[in-house]
Amino acid sequence: MVAVPQPAPSSIYAARRQALMDAIGPNAVAVVRSLPERVRNGDSHYGFRQHSDVLYLTGFVEPDATVILRPGAAQDRVVMFVRPRDPAMEVWDGRRAGVEGAKALYGADAAYPAAELTTRLPELICNFEELHYALGLDEDTDLLIARTVARLRKTEKRGQRPPRAIVDPRAALHELRLRKAPDELHALRKAAAISCDAHVAAMRQGRPGTFEYELEATIDYGFRSRGGAGPGYGTIVGAGENATVLHYVENRCAIADGDLVLVDAGCEYNHYTADITRTWPANGRFSPAQRKVYELVLAVQKSAIELAAPGVTLDDLHQHCVRGLTAGMIELGLLTGTVDERVADLAYKRFYMHLTSHWLGLDVHDAGAYTVGGKPRPLEPGMVITIEPGLYIAADCEDAPAELRGIGVRIEDDILITADGRENLTAACPKDVADLEAICA
Repeated sequence: MVAVPQPAPSSIYAARRQALMDAIGPNAVAVVRSLPERVRNGDSHYGFRQHSDVLYLTGFVEPDATVILRPGAAQDRVVMFVRPRDPAMEVWDGRRAGVEGAKALYGADAAYPAAELTTRLPELICNFEELHYALGLDEDTDLLIARTVARLRKTEKRGQRPPRAIVDPRAALHELRLRKAPDELHALRKAAAISCDAHVAAMRQGRPGTFEYELEATIDYGFRSRGGAGPGYGTIVGAGENATVLHYVENRCAIADGDLVLVDAGCEYNHYTADITRTWPANGRFSPAQRKVYELVLAVQKSAIELAAPGVTLDDLHQHCVRGLTAGMIELGLLTGTVDERVADLAYKRFYMHLTSHWLGLDVHDAGAYTVGGKPRPLEPGMVITIEPGLYIAADCEDAPAELRGIGVRIEDDILITADGRENLTAACPKDVADLEAICA
């Protein structure tokens, strides 16, 4: 039996909220808002997934929720607005926690129906120096905040003054999210393990004549059948020249004999996502040209993983990969000149146009600043990153050697930075040539 993911203990969320309140200080109030459900077409909605900041602070998964943190308040330091219980609607759309559940299950000191946010917001944010709110995520909430501040200005003489400044809470909140706690790492390891198995299942199935969408379905089944929530982002299955399109998501083409298949897919488990890319030969054998490109990317990726450690920056990793790939491009006949010349004039970007790494966690491109004081941020224990160099040679690249045209290769692993180096969370997913050819034979 597959274990169903369980929410983190309430004490974990309470500690996260306290950490954010400590960060913003007693003279500030924070408003963190989820988004409502969105209509897909007709009376059908897009599948709802809670905003990651709300998840991080509460574990609450329902739409149309607002969390207000008031560290300096004498009472009601944690206030939530949620959809109330509604037996008639719950028959149709599923159970709700309601106001009572927000307090009993999710740690709110006070809770109110979502519809009361407009009327109650002024009293909850007044007389604080700073309002921590992320403008630009939702126009309706932006307008509500603006109107509330304007309303408070009119009552200032009666002792209800508005906050003097609006501050983006993500500076403090995302700094907390950047370093993963043990419960987060447990979810990431589980997501990684499920994802590794799903990738191998796709490798075994992806023979010539198979359609890209069939592999996507295999991967999705692998995620869900082991307790995952499904993909943490849109699955990419690109065969042949489709692999040269970085975010190819149509996944509609048949796989041909001689194609390389690039699969970028990660399972979301307990709201945390893995992010793995593997590239493999559909017929079980790399061609000589494919093997040259693949082994170049693999060697660069492995050396970058070995470089990852505390004190190293993501820019260090990227520049390492840029130089290694550029040297390989010159050797393959894609570029001429020296490595220094082609790095300086950015010629390599024709074939390697993206960065090497990003944060990973609740979001596939997770929260956290990449620079500190205008300089690349040194890695620290507890941070989780991807390392994903690639090489993409368009089919219509007329000045590339003919045998290389239409080849796209990316190899990506999820790396936890530890006190003494790194841990490859996705090491169980095969990527060496001999292993891939054996699986795909």
